Amino acid sequence: MAWHQLSVITDETTAPDISEFFSELGAVSVTYSDADDEPVYEPAIDQTKIWTRTRVTALFELDTDPDIVRNLLFNQFIGQPLQEWVAEVLQDQAWERAWMEHFQAMKFANRLWICPSGQEQHEPGTVCMTLDPGLAFGTGTHPTTALCLEWLAGNDIKDKVLIDYGCGSGILAVAALLLGAKRAHAVDIDPQALTASQYNAEKNQVQQRIDYYLPEQFSAFAADLVLANILAKPLIELAPTIGALVRPGGQLVLSGILNEQAESVAAAYREQGFVVAPPVSQEDWCRLDAYKPD
Repeated sequence: MAWHQLSVITDETTAPDISEFFSELGAVSVTYSDADDEPVYEPAIDQTKIWTRTRVTALFELDTDPDIVRNLLFNQFIGQPLQEWVAEVLQDQAWERAWMEHFQAMKFANRLWICPSGQEQHEPGTVCMTLDPGLAFGTGTHPTTALCLEWLAGNDIKDKVLIDYGCGSGILAVAALLLGAKRAHAVDIDPQALTASQYNAEKNQVQQRIDYYLPEQFSAFAADLVLANILAKPLIELAPTIGALVRPGGQLVLSGILNEQAESVAAAYREQGFVVAPPVSQEDWCRLDAYKPD
């Protein structure tokens, strides 16, 4: 089916009220987007970022009258900054597959293929992960994930037990299992991420060797390898928690870090007793590799 997509630009103070108002009028979804060019790399863990000028976009069923919604909105928010009202019909499509137009098979360290369904590669001496991330972050196309996949494919992880802290689509945990890891524990604050991870594990037939947890469900233990592809601020804040998950002699891979943030993150983990290697960069992002001495 098609939808009415209705949107308006406002300020960061008014945007939440407009979002709530759209929902009260029957919107099936409401989203925020940047109306200018104000990049945001790192909101707080529990924060939804609202930009200085934010476009609030709502989807309504086709039997909704856009003119009525507009009139109700502008009457409700008289005197508030409302600009650039846009009403259009959005044709339906298989949204969960739309990302595949830009997602092609990728090879890492001459050993690991990440492939969308239907594009699997079966090259001798390599393993292939079939990936359908669904609604969770992580396809390998972003430098933060690619850097971690390069590490996994370039290191011997056979028979290791690992924790993927902030697992997203499960791409790192599943790839590690395909590369020979013994067992993976996937942790994420988003239940949808755990659902996507489970789906991808089943698709790659490693579901018997992976467990999934929300943070409050996870009983901490010390693993051979910990992967944390999140962002610099939570990596620093969670350094004692994440650091404690690595056994003596174990390895730690951190990503989601802008190049200029590398030293701050490295310092936080040195304080936890880790030896941190120089950052490995790709575009504006970097990865930090570390180990915990015996």
